[in-house]
Parts: sequence; structure tokens; C-alpha cells
Amino acid sequence: MPKRKKLGDILVEKGLISQEQLKAVLEQQKANGERLGKALINSGLVSEQQIMLALQQQLGIPYADLDRMHIDPSLEDLVPVNLARRYNLVPVKLEMGALYVAMDDPMNFIAIEDLRMVTQLEIKPMVAPLESILNAIRQLYRNEMAEKAIEDFKKETGDTEVQEEIGNLNEISNAPIVRLVSSMIEQAVLEQASDIHVEPTDKNVRVRYRVDGRLMQKMTIPKNAHAAIITRIKIIGNMDIAERRLPQDGRLEQQIRGRNVDLRISTLPTVHGEKAVMRILDRSSFLLPKHELGFTDENLTKFDELLKNPHGIILVTGPTGSGKSTTLYTMLHELNTVSDNIITVENPVEFMMEGLNQVQVNARAGLNFASALRSILRQDPDIIMIGEIRDQETVEIAIRAAITGHLVLSTIHTNDAVGTVARLMDMGIEPYMLSASLVGVLSQRLLRKLCPRCAESVTPDPREMASLGQAYAGITSIKQPVGCSYCNNTGYKGRIAVHEFLMIDKDFRAMVNRGASVDELRDVAVSQGMKTLGQECVRLLKDGITSLPEVIRAAYSRA
Repeated sequence: MPKRKKLGDILVEKGLISQEQLKAVLEQQKANGERLGKALINSGLVSEQQIMLALQQQLGIPYADLDRMHIDPSLEDLVPVNLARRYNLVPVKLEMGALYVAMDDPMNFIAIEDLRMVTQLEIKPMVAPLESILNAIRQLYRNEMAEKAIEDFKKETGDTEVQEEIGNLNEISNAPIVRLVSSMIEQAVLEQASDIHVEPTDKNVRVRYRVDGRLMQKMTIPKNAHAAIITRIKIIGNMDIAERRLPQDGRLEQQIRGRNVDLRISTLPTVHGEKAVMRILDRSSFLLPKHELGFTDENLTKFDELLKNPHGIILVTGPTGSGKSTTLYTMLHELNTVSDNIITVENPVEFMMEGLNQVQVNARAGLNFASALRSILRQDPDIIMIGEIRDQETVEIAIRAAITGHLVLSTIHTNDAVGTVARLMDMGIEPYMLSASLVGVLSQRLLRKLCPRCAESVTPDPREMASLGQAYAGITSIKQPVGCSYCNNTGYKGRIAVHEFLMIDKDFRAMVNRGASVDELRDVAVSQGMKTLGQECVRLLKDGITSLPEVIRAAYSRA
């Protein structure tokens, strides 16, 4: 029997590492006791996939490309989820009485033996990267807890309607409905969803998650469980379970898989019953450093320049869900020093930041943005953050604060940066007041990023590209989504922001004072170096980061 080659020698033969690099990692491995493959990956010399392919050659064990494989959902019945998670393995296929299992460590004979005893099948190990295995486990077992809870609920209730008088759901931690709602929340957090929608229809209850800005249906629940689900959601949100005719709002803070999660809950009566939406705010990832906001080097410089202003108004604009609050909190983090008194007025306070004085709007008590701002100005502030400018009174107070030496940060809903000027004038602000106070506007959008593992290059339709404008001319190759298990068959994984910075200078102020049109203002801003949203989208399209449909959705007609 020929002697098996060592993993390090295989990698050297393939030209992936040098003999000197191998020697250095081996010495490091002896000191910390790591496996060689893991040590090489941690050192950045090779990727996990390269290690897996080398292991395939060394051990003669086939490589499982889980991102492109379709795993039969029925395999979840063969391998218990606790076993899959304990040993980082996932069943791939059942063939000729043998169960093929993807593992990151195919030499883990204890795991193989345990699996053989549980399944009573011959186990054929395959090798795969740990990240791909964990993702496959999430995909295969994602609804297991929820489905088990639904089945238990059906056994307990049959077809009978369950009414809202289920107050003891708060105490019965193992009740099917309690487990179902907990499973929905946990799965949404694991899939990095931003919202959970529980929607009654005439025949059943539809549950959808919003992932990367798009709603995706996750499960269908029997109609007779609707009342109990809404009751449970109201209980965890400290809401009135007896009130079904009016909308309600609630809130829940809890830790899920080691992550601090804040749930904002809203219920709304519809013709088929109450709909509930749970917005998920992951506090561990809410505050981002400025270099992770997706700025180009040029825009990062403009971002720093904006924050150097000692007074004036800085506005962040964009549609709902475009990341405005995240950008505002990053700005506050950059400005947060012990020498400045920073006060915010928000509805709601989305993130608690050390060193800030944060005020929560309370409409029932008469504390709105305008009344809070009037009081804040008597609190000797240096920097003021207003969650959103919604009406003339709020913007007038903000402008007076900016003119009298305060730096004011806020958000406003407009289509682009230059359009903010027209929007503020429509709210009754005089041009001279606006030009004297506004120092900069940042407009942004979030675009879905193409999945790096399945996106493919195509030649775009010239007519479609031409219809988008001159900026898209000359692009001969773009990438389009395909779909694989890594991206949940959507073709997209994650999002990236595009930005449009409007820096207000003396020439721009003069044009605002004389009442120039939005088109004139935009032409001047572009001539002075402003990159439009459309131009930023062209860059992402050329680089293969996003797709043409995403660009059309985000910046059509603004190139």
C-alpha cells in the first residue's frame, strides 16, 4: 500500500505555499496544537476550500460542493439536528444503503460511529468547508422546530379555533405556540432578517422574513393557530391581549445565540385578523465604523469634511430601510467626545450610546420632536441629532439652532441629495435661511450584492443599457444572479450602500438664494465633483458587485 502524502507536501506541490512557509506554520502548529489545515487558513496562506481539495487528494475522500448541491429535505429525518451541530456534519445523499455525509473533519471516527449507530446505515464521509456545512445545516433544519411545534399544536387542538384567552402562554414555556414563536424569531436572527411578518389570510397564516431588503415566505401555519400566535406576540411585547380593534406597538429585548436583539413589535387589524410585524435590531451589528459603511475613498474624505463643521445642518436622506439611522449613529460615534454635549431626540431610540443624552418622543404625553427641541436648546447643547424632520415647525427650530452655533444632524425623506433643497423650501423655509444653515446632504441607497459563489457573467442587452443613460454606455459584460444554497437560492448575499454627497459651498448657496431650479442645482453640484447615485451604481455594476435589476431599482433615470 503506497504511503499517504502529507497535507503540507501536497500544498507545496500545488504551488499554494512555499517550503519556508510550511516550515514556519508547522513550528507555530506545534506551539498551539492546532490542526495543520486550520493553522494554514488562520495564517491567510490558503483558503478553506483549497485545504478541502488537498484533503480530498490526500485521503481519497470526495469533496462536497454544498453551495451547488441540492440536499433532499427528507434527510433531516435521518440525522438529528443536535448530532449535526455537535459534529459539524450534514447529510448529503442516500445511495445504495449508504449515507453520504459532508464533514469538515472526515477523520473524526467518533462522529462517524455515532452517526452509524443512530442511522443504522453505512456512513460515507465527504469533505467540505466548515462555513458551507454550517450554512447547509441552517438550510436543512431551518423550520424543524417550527414544524414540530405546528404538529404538536395540531395534535392538541385538531381543527378547533383557539381564542385569544390564552394568558397562561406566558408561563407555559413548552407550549407549542410558545416554541413556534420562539423558533420564528431565532431563525430570523440566524438568517439575518430585518423583519418578521405574520399575516393572516382567509385560509391560513403566512410567515415571511425580510432578508437583504426583500420579503421571502418561510412557512404557512394553520388558520386556527392565528389567535394564539398573535396573543403570544402581544405577551412578549407587553401589549394588551384583549385589544384587537386598534393598532398596537410593543418592544422586547433578549439574547439569541449570544447576540443582543431588540424586537420592535407592531400589530394591525386587517380584514382577516390582526397582522404582526416584528422588526429585528441586532445591537451587536448596529453601530458600524465609518470604513464599513461602503464609502469610496473620495466619499470617505467628504464624510470627514462634513463632520468638521462646528455648526450647521447635515442631513441624511433616502427611503425607509436605506440605512439612514446606521449612518447617523456612525456620525455621532465620530463626534462623541467628553468636551461636547450631544443630545438626541428620537422615535424610537434605536441604539443606546454611551456619552449621549438620548430623548424618546412620547406623543401621548405631548413630547414630540418640536417640543423636545425647544427644551433641548435650553440644555446648553453642542450637537443635536433629530431622528427625522417631518414638519415645518421641527425644521424651523433646527435651522435656528444651526444658525445660532449648533451642529444639527437629522434625516429627511427625499429622492436624492439636491432634491432635499426643494423639499425644505416646500416646507416653508426661506431660501436665505436654508443657504445660511445647510452645510451638506448625504443621500444613500442599499443594493443587494451578488452571491460571490454563483453569479455568472453575461452580455447585457444594449437597448436596455442605452435606456439607462449615457453613463452605462460601453459596459459589455455584467454579472447576473443564479442562486445556490449559500445564498438561499436568491442569487444575492448581503447589501452594500451607494452614496451621493452634496457639499454646500458659496456658489451653491448663491444659487439657492436666487431660487435656482433643482436641475440647475444638480448640474452645478455635478460640475463641482458630486458623484450621483447613478454613477456610483455604474461602478458597482462594472465591478460585478451588483446586478442590473438592482441598479434600475435604486437609481433609474438618475445616472
